[in-house]
Order: sequence, then structure tokens, then C-alpha cells
Amino acid sequence: MKKRALVCGASQGIGRATAKELAQEGVAVTVFARSEDKLKALVGELAGEGHDFMVGDIGNPATWTDELQKRHSANPYSILILNSGGPKGGAISQAQPEEFMQAMQNHLVANSILVRTVMDGMKQKSFGRIVTITSTSVKVPIPHLGVSNTARAAVASWGKTLSLELAPYGITVNNVMPGFTKTPRLESLIKAKAESLGKSYAEVETSWKDLVPMKRFAEPEETANLIAFLCSDKAAYISGQSIAVDGGRVGCL
Repeated sequence: MKKRALVCGASQGIGRATAKELAQEGVAVTVFARSEDKLKALVGELAGEGHDFMVGDIGNPATWTDELQKRHSANPYSILILNSGGPKGGAISQAQPEEFMQAMQNHLVANSILVRTVMDGMKQKSFGRIVTITSTSVKVPIPHLGVSNTARAAVASWGKTLSLELAPYGITVNNVMPGFTKTPRLESLIKAKAESLGKSYAEVETSWKDLVPMKRFAEPEETANLIAFLCSDKAAYISGQSIAVDGGRVGCL
């Protein structure tokens, strides 16, 4: 039977590239995000058949939980890609409580609800692939991204714990940590940094590329390739791992 995947944050960036890669591998994909127009357009670009879209705000479960349950009951998902845009930048010492609350809602809480909705179906099939998309900040916190660092680390710890609980059922849980990747998120961070330093966008972009041994940013498709592999049958014995796609930038093992 054809595998079915739910890809969160699919309207742009790594989520969009992941949806396209999974479809290319023969998976029926539901793309999930807030922008109906972008999702409709994406479905039309996906290879193969059986694709659809679901509109909702991941930070507001009331906008999607009933619809997800309905879809999963009718045709269960065996692949779940947990992906959401990161919080705004800033010093952690200046972050307001509501910023932490919203970040945890968008990432940790939403992820938990999504998994609880689909995991029984995965258990019944003795097959499941859950991939969280976080950041290299899980390994090395990134300056001036305090709230994001906190939320990403929480998700990684949650995912590792989840992997232990679900492993006996043939369900793997892995964490992919993108480095500097050509996405709207990276563009906004470079722009904000340039403004704060009084430098040009190009100057900051070049200085960030210089931090990467490969001296370039990743294409979203390069991260999507790893995600698709982790969702395949070939990755059945890989679980509970945090894997960086960062051109060698993170300095730890």
C-alpha cells in the first residue's frame, strides 16, 4: 500500500522541498501550512498522485485537530514531518514570558498533539517515520536566537524520549538539524543582523558563509534528501538521532 505523509510547514523552504522529495519517492503527501494559495500551487507541482493539502495555524490546534483526525481515520499517515518556522531573534535575557510560551506552543505542544493523533495508526501497521526539523542550535546555541535555541533543544529532547517509547512498534523518530539554508527564515535573519550592525545584506551574508567550511549555504533540497532517506525502509534501524546538515559548521562531534 502506498505510504502517506503529513508535511508541516510545507508552504516554503525545507518543508516544501521535503514534500516534493517524498512525492518523488512515491509517497502520497498532505501538505500543511497557513497559506492555502501556496499549498494549492504546491500540490499541483508534486509528482505522482494522491496528494492534498490542509490549511491551519500549527500554533492554534483548534484550527486543524478535527480535520487531521478525520483524514487520518480515513487513510492513516505513516510518515510525519514536524516542521515550523522559528521564533524571532533577540537576546534570551530580554525575551518576554509570552515569547517562550508561544514558541513552545508552536513547536513542542503542537508536535505532541500531531504525534498523539497519528501514532496509534502507525503502531497498528508496525511502521512509522517521525522526523523533527530543528536547528544546529540543539548542539551549539546560536547567539541572539535565545527563544529559538530553547524551543529547539526542548523538541530534540522530547523526540529522543519519544523514540525510546515508539521503537518497539517499528516507529523511528529522528531529528534533522539544518544549518544555514537558503530559506525565507535565513533571509530575514541576515536582514535583521545587517540592520543591527549597520552593514549591507551582502556583507553579512558573506561573513556567515565564511563560517561554513564549504563556504556556501545549503539548498533546501539537500536537507530534504536526508529527511526522505530517514522516512524510507532503508533507514529502519536509525532512530533517536540528531543529524546536522550544515556543511560541517558545527564544531562538536
